[in-house]
Amino acid sequence: MTSSTTSDIRYDPYDVQLNADPYPTFRLIREEAPLYHNAEHDFFALSRHEDVTAALNDYATFSSSRGAILELIKANIDIPPGVLIFEDPPIHDIHRKLLARMFTPRKIFALEPQVREFCAASLDPLVGTGNFDFVRDLGAQMPMKVIGMLLGIPESDQEAIRDFANEQMRTEEGKPMRAAEEGMATGDIFAAYIDWRAEHPSDDIMTELLNVEFEDETGTHRKLSRDELLTYVNVVSGAGNETTTRLIGWAGKVLAEHPDQRRELVDNPDLIPNAIEELLRFEPPAPHVARYVTRDVDYYGTTVPAGSVMMLLIAAANRDDRRFPDGDTFDIHRSTKQHLTFSVGTHFCLGSALARLEGRIALEEILKRFPEWEVDLSQASLSPTSTVRGWDTLPATF
Repeated sequence: MTSSTTSDIRYDPYDVQLNADPYPTFRLIREEAPLYHNAEHDFFALSRHEDVTAALNDYATFSSSRGAILELIKANIDIPPGVLIFEDPPIHDIHRKLLARMFTPRKIFALEPQVREFCAASLDPLVGTGNFDFVRDLGAQMPMKVIGMLLGIPESDQEAIRDFANEQMRTEEGKPMRAAEEGMATGDIFAAYIDWRAEHPSDDIMTELLNVEFEDETGTHRKLSRDELLTYVNVVSGAGNETTTRLIGWAGKVLAEHPDQRRELVDNPDLIPNAIEELLRFEPPAPHVARYVTRDVDYYGTTVPAGSVMMLLIAAANRDDRRFPDGDTFDIHRSTKQHLTFSVGTHFCLGSALARLEGRIALEEILKRFPEWEVDLSQASLSPTSTVRGWDTLPATF
């Protein structure tokens, strides 16, 4: 079987029950339908590591310019300039360079003391209580504080900004995200902060964006327009919150299910960076991305016509035994080189170094205080979104 719409192989990104554990379906698709077609929602999907990697690198065939989410591509809505993940070169490269200078290795490395301080502030009050929610008590707190600090958002407003960013990703059970019907959310919520920073510059991303000068796609040397500024800040805010929150939640669940490996991390913290990579491979917060197909392309004897939507199943590719032997097994000693959680090529995640830093420090600080825990899945809540997969709550006892 090369392409499938059969009832025994069904992947629906809006099916909350299926998404609670999509991996048996992903394995079936990988092995029996490497080019999968879903007739109900009319999309194709690739699931093998080699195929997904090649497609992510081929932006000329698999375009991001109409969105990277199934329902957004279908809706064909206007994408405001500056939404990096929804752009192709050359305009993508121009916009990316503006932000890249704000996420250099030197700047990210310098954040370590502050990230550790934010973790300690969340975790220290819980010592001795016997209870800890990986998401509510840390995952939803520390990344919010870090990105708020980087942007220059006052601490009193950070929760509202985080909730605004998260709300853009939410879907109701069985339904697409609202942006497909209502259009992309603007960054108007940040307007007052931008106005304040224009009068009161500081050492933050918002101030840098206000002052940056660049040559745009027309050859004009200029500063960012107000609308572009709002879009940039909106993009950074959303990307800096949601996925790291999910990573911390998955760390809590997966390590509870692998107590021997958790003990190794307690005894040898030098293993933690690789454990973070394995967590990212094993449970990627964004399990798939979508692309608009610009030309007819053939896979496994079937032609995918121009104008189709191709879903690239990152989470399936990350467990492909052809690239990662025994891929459904969690192993902190695994060589995780070339996992696709941060994508590859043009759209390699600009915030990957920050996410790795936050994940590493969070796990170090958790294990210092709580070397053992059990999660209570009966009280846990999986986030109802078709785009980002992870926990809204994950209570644990220690």
